[in-house]
Amino acid sequence: MKVVEKPSRPVKAYENEAFLTSEEARIVRIISEYIEPQRRFSRLRVRDMIVFYGGSHIEPREVVLQRMDEVRQQIKRSGRSRPELREQLKALEIDLQMSQFYDDAMELARRLTEWANRLNSGKRFVICTGAGPGIMEAANRGARAAGGLSIGLNISLPNPQPPNPYITPELAFEFHYFFIRKFWFVYMAAALVVFPGGYGTLDELFEVLTLLQTGKVDRPLPIVIYGSRYWKEVLNFDAMAKWHTIQPQHLDLFKFCDTPDEAFDYLTRTLEKHYTKPVR
Repeated sequence: MKVVEKPSRPVKAYENEAFLTSEEARIVRIISEYIEPQRRFSRLRVRDMIVFYGGSHIEPREVVLQRMDEVRQQIKRSGRSRPELREQLKALEIDLQMSQFYDDAMELARRLTEWANRLNSGKRFVICTGAGPGIMEAANRGARAAGGLSIGLNISLPNPQPPNPYITPELAFEFHYFFIRKFWFVYMAAALVVFPGGYGTLDELFEVLTLLQTGKVDRPLPIVIYGSRYWKEVLNFDAMAKWHTIQPQHLDLFKFCDTPDEAFDYLTRTLEKHYTKPVR
């Protein structure tokens, strides 16, 4: 008599990797990027974020100075004119100017974290970034220096962006979908600080301004645009009001700041007004 082989048990749908990574299961992946972070935030009692946006290519002052010294040494050793090295040095002079923003972001995040740690209102404002280098690293680094938690919302890219080492491990995330990542940036944001950056920073800034302008964010959300010299050269908000593409009152959705002191005073004053109540 022929022996009938015992059939193998089928794989459960939620354990089927081929299904979970298929086009049909996209909604499952989207929901997962909503529920899994929500669970972690809840377990660590994270409810309010101070979000830092900014460029990933801005480096600390000491790093830029070291690179400048290396180029100068190359010029000295060459003993002749090297136009490409002169161009590198010229570019590094701009990087040196921009490095001030790294230092300022780190200082501001440190001071905000220290302030949040002293609150007796039951509120805990946590620094949140996009997890990468540059301004993101600086803000996470400042929060770590103050002994606070900090969040990193990373994104999978064709050229991977490694997370910086200053993020609280339990609050390090990697997203596939940009729109879910953006949701988490805004959903628990109590304030935003926007440092100089490129297309990604502009995208994030204008999305939040649009949500505020249209009333989709209906709570107080102070926005600091940090570095007025950079931003007023890159963007002309006054011209938008002049040409009636925005209303004059839409210029009040943000505040330009140029020092950690100015940004710290504005943010803490506004957050205390709208978000903190003494515990009785």
